[in-house]
Amino acid sequence: MRQLLWSLSIVFIWTMSSAAAKAEILIGMAGALTGPNAYQGEQQQQGVEMAVADLNAAGGILGQQLRLISVDDACDSGQAVAAAQRLVAAKVSFVVGHQCSGASIPAAAIYTRAGIIQMTPASTNPRLTEEGRTNVFRICGRDDQQGAIAGDFLAARWRGARIAIVNDGSVYGKGLAEETRRQLRKHGITETLYEELMPGLSDYSGLIARLRAAGIEIAYFGGYYREAALLIRGAREEGYQLQLVSGDGIASEAFVQVTGEDGKGTIFTSFRDPRRSPVAASVVDRFRQQGFEPEGYTLYSYGAIQAWAQAATKAGSTEFKAVIDALRRNEFDTILGRISFDAKGDVRQPGFEWFVWRSDRYVPLE
Repeated sequence: MRQLLWSLSIVFIWTMSSAAAKAEILIGMAGALTGPNAYQGEQQQQGVEMAVADLNAAGGILGQQLRLISVDDACDSGQAVAAAQRLVAAKVSFVVGHQCSGASIPAAAIYTRAGIIQMTPASTNPRLTEEGRTNVFRICGRDDQQGAIAGDFLAARWRGARIAIVNDGSVYGKGLAEETRRQLRKHGITETLYEELMPGLSDYSGLIARLRAAGIEIAYFGGYYREAALLIRGAREEGYQLQLVSGDGIASEAFVQVTGEDGKGTIFTSFRDPRRSPVAASVVDRFRQQGFEPEGYTLYSYGAIQAWAQAATKAGSTEFKAVIDALRRNEFDTILGRISFDAKGDVRQPGFEWFVWRSDRYVPLE
């Protein structure tokens, strides 16, 4: 009898432990926490952490608390696959990420096989949602949208100027440059020079010399902030008044930390800046009180958590197919405003805008 009671006690304790273990929902964050893009990876991390903390403080989701597991992909495709596999092994229900398109695309296949929903706050390459994966969502815009805006702007503002198109060879940078080039061609404009630089170098004087020799007045750059910053700083140091135009990859204070005053006047497209919205005011204030400026991808990462959490609540479950169905059928009130997703998983409200760098911050271009 004593042995039976002991066995029943063990079963009861195991059952209670299992129930306690299930009383939380695991979610993942995947982005560049190391490497040259870690500054923007921190934006993603900060946004996700505050969103999770706010949801938990409000009672969690479906009566359960969220627990965040963050993994580093360094914006590298191989590391992204390994990072995704770690999140699969941890049995997360949802992943915010990845940050770079070159990381998001290979990771997406891992999440699809495992039955995990992925929502990127930053990856803009169209291929991510064109591959037909039902579990992949994008809360930011796409590069075919961004490139079309850039091409139209270049054609309208600098028709007749000598334009170069430069990219950093990344999936994101090359894709954005190609989309911009395609739109320019629709306006009957052919670039004077097309160049692909090697990322990671400390000096781009050779490229600058080629641009100058070709009489380039405008350089459109598809890529991340580090190379863009070194390119314009190097041009200014040589007295070359090149006008740099770029995309959302330079929407980071890290750009002007490298360029200093030389970055002033650089123009770029990026997503709508939700820091200006009354809906985001309280969250923005809390970030600033903590000494963190919620620029770039910060609030998009926060919004991704909100959208998924509301979908799970509407579905009454965190089950894979139920949440996917809820994400596709509903609208969500987020820090980004009211959003919804189309059949491919792309947000229906991409909202790209033009910005210009001042000495220490970027502002809307007038």
